[in-house]
Amino acid sequence: MASTTSNSQQPKPVLPWRARISISFLCTLSDAARRSNGTVNRLLINLLDLKSHPNAAPVNGVSSNDVTVDASRNLWCRVFSPTVAAASGGALPVVIFFHGGGFAFLSPDSLAYDAVCRRFCRQIPAVVVSVNYRLTPEHRYPSQYDDGEDILKFLDENRAVLPENADLSKCFLAGDSAGANLAHNVAVRVPKSGLRIIRVIGLVSIQPWFGGEERTAAEEKFKGAPLVSMARTDWLWKVFLPDGSDRDHVAANVSGPNSEDLSGLDYPDTLVVVGGFDPLQDWQRRYYEWLKNSGKNVQLIEYPKMIHAFYVFDDLPESSQLITQIKDFINKRISELN
Repeated sequence: MASTTSNSQQPKPVLPWRARISISFLCTLSDAARRSNGTVNRLLINLLDLKSHPNAAPVNGVSSNDVTVDASRNLWCRVFSPTVAAASGGALPVVIFFHGGGFAFLSPDSLAYDAVCRRFCRQIPAVVVSVNYRLTPEHRYPSQYDDGEDILKFLDENRAVLPENADLSKCFLAGDSAGANLAHNVAVRVPKSGLRIIRVIGLVSIQPWFGGEERTAAEEKFKGAPLVSMARTDWLWKVFLPDGSDRDHVAANVSGPNSEDLSGLDYPDTLVVVGGFDPLQDWQRRYYEWLKNSGKNVQLIEYPKMIHAFYVFDDLPESSQLITQIKDFINKRISELN
């Protein structure tokens, strides 16, 4: 039976003041922008979503530029290159990153995601391609998955948009929250995409956003959690999934009754990250178990005291720890192929 612990009795995560302020602001913005008729106030979001510009001149060892893929649907990516690693002349892995935001909010130039990708780029080091995909409710399922797959096809056919030392035969998909959901679905599509140069050898799934009709114990226990409260995620699933679908649609409940058979699929080795204060953690563990039972190589990392999206807050020690673990996962995969 699911827990019925009241909000007043719930254990509280210990967070630095800067993280608490940021989370409060994001929750307020999300709640103010979501309308009961299934639309969002884009004017308000665009006004308050602080942006970061690309910089061709290196900042803290990282340069960046924006690449247009399809202007008609605002499909573009921001490419981050580590300048110190480039000077050494060695080949670098490519991390294709999909941002979170419930498929409805944020972008690669949002301040938090620009900063996260810079950290990945500098600390792994790797060439990071952060994808701007279409958002719901204006563009519902499967627009985001189509955009993710098309980014890979574009890079496969336009190698010159990346630095010379970017090695597309050592490509990783990565994402957090809804972006991790997107990365999974792109990974499922890759074997049939006809890619000639790109080889996806790993997937980094940071607190993936999955769900279902069932209310899990963690959802009940943390129903009022910041960012991914039950009310917020229910609304987001409703405006993302096809009309008439429920949350057991395969896009939400990937390991549920309508799940795909992955047993014969060339699915990449996967790292799954779970937080102990994340209402989505039960779905994330089911995803991990499903991959394992499908015969895939998958590793689970748990942060018992962390909330959803904790890693974007660089003043949390666990944020730096996770980036180190992602670096180790990537380097291990590359060493296994050499």
